[in-house]
Amino acid sequence: MPKVELEAAGPEKRMALRALFQLYTHDFSEFWAGDDKGELDEDGRFPDYPYLDSYWTDPRRIPFLIRVDGRLAGLLLVNDHSHSGLPVDFAVAEFFVVRKHRREGVGRAAARAALSGRPGLWELAVARKNVGALAFWRGIAAELADGAVETLDTTDRWNGTILRFRVASA
Repeated sequence: MPKVELEAAGPEKRMALRALFQLYTHDFSEFWAGDDKGELDEDGRFPDYPYLDSYWTDPRRIPFLIRVDGRLAGLLLVNDHSHSGLPVDFAVAEFFVVRKHRREGVGRAAARAALSGRPGLWELAVARKNVGALAFWRGIAAELADGAVETLDTTDRWNGTILRFRVASA
């Protein structure tokens, strides 16, 4: 297993995160077939992630880079946005691991590091078409939950599955 680390991403890492979002959006665009989302701009790039700058001005938003053996391998954004509309302490806003490092435990290690270090009520919202991600996040929730994992299906606020659970302090 490679060494997986979460690196707090200060504003000096903005360009790295913007570049990773291009890869993330490219991967995710397959779920947007038949939708206006995921179209390229005239410069051949996807639109920038609209909330990125708020991760350095809003203390409830936490940006991370995922590193594998010291090398950049993905991103993880944490905030307190509730897709269910119910109270929540933390939510995984965005999560991406480059294809080279998928299915070798990198994502699991990064998710564990982010969630286990932040006790409280978590919410994970997974888009309906992202079936592989749902299996991944169900496993993380089952592993880290202090008690039951509540599962909500499509709401008027979200088209997909929402997992809600409490992470206990270490």
